[in-house]
Amino acid sequence: MDRNDLQAIADQERASWKPVRVRCCTASGCLATGSLTVKKALEQAVGQRRLGDRVDVVGVGCLGLCGRGPLVAVDPGGELFQLVTAADAPSILNALDGGPVSAPRCDARQPFFTSQLKIATETSGLIDPESVEEYVAGGGYQALARVLTEMSRADVVQEVTRSGLRGRGGAGYPTGLKWATVARSPGGRKYVVCNADEGDPGAFMDRSIMESDPHRVLEGMAVAAFAVGASHGFIYIRAEYPAAVARLRTAIEQGKKLGVLGSGVLETPFDFRVDVRIGAGAYVCGEETALMASIEGKRGLPHPRPPYPAQAGLWGCPTLINNVETFAHVPAIIKKGGEWFAGIGTEKSKGTKVFALSGKVANTGLIEVPMGTTLRHIVEVMGGGVPGGRVKAVQTGGPSGGCIPAEHLDTPVDYESLTRLGSIMGSGGMIVMDQDTNMVEVARFFMEFCRDESCGKCVPCRAGTVQMHRLLTKIAERRATHADFEGLLRLCGMVRETSLCGLGQTAPNPVLSAVRYFGDEFKALLQSI
Repeated sequence: MDRNDLQAIADQERASWKPVRVRCCTASGCLATGSLTVKKALEQAVGQRRLGDRVDVVGVGCLGLCGRGPLVAVDPGGELFQLVTAADAPSILNALDGGPVSAPRCDARQPFFTSQLKIATETSGLIDPESVEEYVAGGGYQALARVLTEMSRADVVQEVTRSGLRGRGGAGYPTGLKWATVARSPGGRKYVVCNADEGDPGAFMDRSIMESDPHRVLEGMAVAAFAVGASHGFIYIRAEYPAAVARLRTAIEQGKKLGVLGSGVLETPFDFRVDVRIGAGAYVCGEETALMASIEGKRGLPHPRPPYPAQAGLWGCPTLINNVETFAHVPAIIKKGGEWFAGIGTEKSKGTKVFALSGKVANTGLIEVPMGTTLRHIVEVMGGGVPGGRVKAVQTGGPSGGCIPAEHLDTPVDYESLTRLGSIMGSGGMIVMDQDTNMVEVARFFMEFCRDESCGKCVPCRAGTVQMHRLLTKIAERRATHADFEGLLRLCGMVRETSLCGLGQTAPNPVLSAVRYFGDEFKALLQSI
């Protein structure tokens, strides 16, 4: 299997597609509302009408508007139907011939869809995630073929560096710099790790990408492995994502058979093996040192850095760790060039970002927008605003982030702007809150999460999160004094400055941002004595 063979497979696959494709979403959101039953009903309706020679019913990944699922799209034309039931199947097929359609339509021309620029999610909702042939038909594995036949390892690192891509897992560390560090690190054995341990409340970006386009993640990992000199990769994913786990495993087996994974990839000297490791759902295992300990079969506890994984990671070997979305951007960067990617976004935040838009907003689901898009455009234009109300705050960054008040909705979404407001980009969760939201309760919720998820290794996080949650509870129950409130703020500073890993260091962020912008709500609950 070489580059020409890939092209032949792509041509053959596209030639086999029937004139009409009915795409039924089979990502988790739609699965939970019965999309498999809808897909089966569509298949039965096609058979009953003897349309099998011209109509394909295909299970695809996320179609985006998760709050309106199950979703079904019909090509050509891309007509979209929402809240579909099995009973709607005959009606949807009527649309093919201009017959009466009672199935609820969804306007695919609304800003929720038209404001997006899809790179990491380019083929999500368009292809069958369990078909490597469909991925190849869309240009899949051509980036890997290019780096193996036309580029040196240094060329690949330089292209990623030129793109300005920053890690989409939260910290925003320059991806090219990380790759270059691992590539320079001495050692005969190196590893590539995909951090798919997505644990932030309200976040489902990585899950959707893996469910919708697992081969894109694998291709990004393979390109990275070639660039840094690794031959073995791991995908660390939580057990709560069964559909993503199953599709990743299927994709890995398909990749081996196709010759894009395993030994002698695409008939070159490059070898790359990928294994899936299942996590038990511990939030701390999203921290890279705890994640590596878990992969090694140890308890998932963080350890101090340095040494950093780039020098001494898995089993003491240089290890590259990026998250799902970061790897999903790589194939497009290789195919279209680093300068193309760098031309999107802002001066310091390049490209696009995938967000899970949820909360008190009309349109909830998965979106991908250029960096620099304002919060207002995302929430009020794409999201449709708060039904019957108004926005009070937008929470970004999960337990490590903060609450941004409505007066700052015109802030562009980029790493630096969100940090200045006391929040962070994070992995991409974005929760909209309306005017009835109690900000003290929001702070208490996130602190309860951090308290429960603390691994307990270091005292500041183990004890500090307990004490902060206790004080927030006193405030919420109107039992706290001004001294308690001041004590809460001192605890926030201590935990942030002295905790061992990112979980403890950022645990105070939701509290501090809530106090910064909604301090009157806290003070109104304090006893006057």
